[in-house]
Amino acid sequence: MKLKFAVIVFLFCFINNQVSAQEKSWSEDQGQFSGNLLLNYQKYIRDDKIGANTRVYKENTSSVDAWLFMKYSRGGYDFIARFDAFNNSPLLDPLDAYTAHGIGFWQISKQHKNLNITVGSFYDQLGSGILFRAYEQRQIGIDYSLQGIRLIYNLSPNWRIKAFSGNQKGNKQSNTRFDYTPQVISGINIDGFQDIGKNGKYGSLQLGASGLNRNIDAGTMTELVSIIESYDREDQFFPKYNVYGFNGYFNYSIGNWNIGGEANFKTPEAIVNFDNKLALKGGKVYYGTLGWGMPSITWGNDEKGRAKNRMSLGLNLQLRHVDHFPLRASPRDNLLNGLISYLPSLTKQNTYRLMARYNAPAQDLGENGIQGELTAKINKGTRITLNASYVQSLASNGEFDSSSMSMKPVQLFREYNGQLIQSVGKHQLKLGLQSIFYNQARYEQEPEYEPVYTITPFVEWLHKVGRGKSLRIEAQYLKTDKDQGSFANLLIEYYFNKEWSMSIGDMVNIEPHRYERMTIENTILHYPMVFVSYNHDNSFYTLSFLKQQQGVNCSGGICREEPAFSGVRFTVSSNF
Repeated sequence: MKLKFAVIVFLFCFINNQVSAQEKSWSEDQGQFSGNLLLNYQKYIRDDKIGANTRVYKENTSSVDAWLFMKYSRGGYDFIARFDAFNNSPLLDPLDAYTAHGIGFWQISKQHKNLNITVGSFYDQLGSGILFRAYEQRQIGIDYSLQGIRLIYNLSPNWRIKAFSGNQKGNKQSNTRFDYTPQVISGINIDGFQDIGKNGKYGSLQLGASGLNRNIDAGTMTELVSIIESYDREDQFFPKYNVYGFNGYFNYSIGNWNIGGEANFKTPEAIVNFDNKLALKGGKVYYGTLGWGMPSITWGNDEKGRAKNRMSLGLNLQLRHVDHFPLRASPRDNLLNGLISYLPSLTKQNTYRLMARYNAPAQDLGENGIQGELTAKINKGTRITLNASYVQSLASNGEFDSSSMSMKPVQLFREYNGQLIQSVGKHQLKLGLQSIFYNQARYEQEPEYEPVYTITPFVEWLHKVGRGKSLRIEAQYLKTDKDQGSFANLLIEYYFNKEWSMSIGDMVNIEPHRYERMTIENTILHYPMVFVSYNHDNSFYTLSFLKQQQGVNCSGGICREEPAFSGVRFTVSSNF
């Protein structure tokens, strides 16, 4: 860590001297400094009833996670550094505690005419990110930044080419957040857009293509060979040092229509297959989108001939086929470790506490999915949204059908979701209904668990009391006789002004159901929540007491299993 800090200081001083000698404008440019701080403090209060009794409750009792991001711009250069601190943090492993601190991200970049040069850490993606995406999701503790070099060259105002090479942050073997994997990841991309016809008379077309290479280091290769040699002879194969990925994508817009598509392929490599054994497999992902919108539909006229009623419609459709596309820094990585590709859930991202209980994490070994949403806005105060999604396995990962004597796909997830929002004066009412099928045994790898069917009606009422003041009440009832059973949730939130707000709520396991392996008590359980927030001078503070059930936590479409939580949380988010 001292070496990394010394390198950053050296580069800063070197560039400072070079620019001072070559550019007069440097002395006139005072530069600009900006940054932000995010800090999360958790105080654990043990609760054996809900299963909040992991190691952190017994040994550590509290944790702190903090990120201080700093950026300095001067003379066309950008200098970025982020200090990360983890004290008894459960982010690396929800069942353990991790303590370390240091420079978690650093970057120096320069825009020189049409060329952008970046060294150090960076986030980026190829196409939609299915083939490659370097990003972070602090809420669930993942950071896939690359450390290396990246060049971006603007071929024209509409076209650019970029290339990069580096190592992914996070080394499972060293169990640290400040190390980098030994595998090298390199990529190249070209994309741009072009109007078709004069002034885009025939629409606008965006095109792009990418290539990716990830190689295996000698240590990882030795480990793979040792594992493969232990297999039966018919299951043995020669692993590859390199895997190559390619994609091509387009997006075409004309009038009220928009259509897009992307195809991703990767060459055969060693992956952990359905039987939990290594196999030599290539992979592919096809992804398509369709959008349509009608901004104004009118009917009925008043006495002056003006339309009485006005409506707008919007339709969005997504389809995806995934076939053996796990792409990681090392084939031996699992769960959220070493992810290179980005495969978010192809389902609606719900925000209500009970409606977000069951999600459909993407199955990188194989799935077919579709999601569609229809939105209608009627006059100024009515909005109707209908959403449906469906995900199933591939036949190769399905179940045997004795009637046809062949494998058939298995349903993994299905959701129907409809809601109505009606605004009248200072009031807004939202009504809706959600229905879900969730193949819990497949998603959570628990053969004992049965498929979950849910019906969840929900309602939200918002009343604007006065200037900056409002009252919001939301309620949901999730009905199921599987998993942990049925729940009811009530939340009351009040904004005193633009700075202060408070909310209080309780989620109750009103009709409990338990499987034998569940550690929570077979009784009615309460998961209360009290939340206070304060927003002032670009700083946001929150203090809460809550109990949270064990389950899958999702952020940005990426999900992970987390244990139950009971305790106090304090957060600070400040921009300067």
